Amino acid sequence: MKYNRNTVYFIILSAACFAGCLDKPSISVASQIFSHPRYGEVAFSTNNTFSEERWLLGKKLFYDKRLSIDSSISCASCHNPNLAFADTMAISPGVFGRLGMRNAPSLANVGFQSFLNREGNLPTLEMQMLVPIQEHAEFGFNMIKLVERLSADSEIQKMSQSAYGRILDPFVVTRSIGLFERSIISSTSKLDIYLRGDNFALTTPEKQGMFLFKTHCTGCHVIDKLQPLTIENNGIYETYNDPGLMRVTKMAKDEGKFKVPSLQNIAITAPYMHDGSMKTLDEVLAHYNAGGQNHPNKSVLVKKIDLSTSQLEDLKIFLKTMTDENFLRDTKYR
Repeated sequence: MKYNRNTVYFIILSAACFAGCLDKPSISVASQIFSHPRYGEVAFSTNNTFSEERWLLGKKLFYDKRLSIDSSISCASCHNPNLAFADTMAISPGVFGRLGMRNAPSLANVGFQSFLNREGNLPTLEMQMLVPIQEHAEFGFNMIKLVERLSADSEIQKMSQSAYGRILDPFVVTRSIGLFERSIISSTSKLDIYLRGDNFALTTPEKQGMFLFKTHCTGCHVIDKLQPLTIENNGIYETYNDPGLMRVTKMAKDEGKFKVPSLQNIAITAPYMHDGSMKTLDEVLAHYNAGGQNHPNKSVLVKKIDLSTSQLEDLKIFLKTMTDENFLRDTKYR
């Protein structure tokens, strides 16, 4: 996501004033859709516990194009449920065809992530929700004006009262969409089934690929438990047009650092990398196999590994076991 230098400060102030988004999330048991067999329970704020009414409102707003200044795009425009809530575009166009700098990540299992945005600078989905609304190259709107627009909709007002006991306001918008996004859970891929104890869920080549993955990739990508997300420079450039985490910290040591993404449904969420610059899994594997480009901040975990063509093919076959067909067909998200 592209945003100017002052946006992050405005986000924090807006979150505090409008939505109380600085609250630290806590663990709470809610509906079954908020649990994952391997990851446990989703963390969500004490003042935004689950209810069907809140979920339905959040879902409605997630698909509502009126959240953008020209009513042309919604959250779902860049996070398509048919694509594991990702996009096929390297950079998804915002209002008036404006382009930012970053690829839209999948929202599958986003409720288990402890920090958000490509540079991982925000701790809650409620806070993150303010970014696309206010960002020039995304929705290009203003939260106050957005609420004024939606407040004229009697159905939404009724849903807001039912869900939160209050008229529609920024608190309701950010809370309900954040709650819906926490329900976007993918947990029935072949790999998920295998890791739950079904040794026959994977073929021999897939298991060979998993061995290679565990040998060379789990420094950043953990597969048998909740991924300990980190922020790394993976060496895709010697010179970065997008400074990554340095945009927030202003520290040279953070240039080109971006959050390590989840690999769930990776085979269908192309293109890859923070800017969508790699179109295929073959390109991604070739990049890591060669050790990436030289950059002073490149992670020590990214280094030449020299796998053979057949080994790379096994690794790609394994990555495809992370595709969750049940999740992709789940009608409750549409």
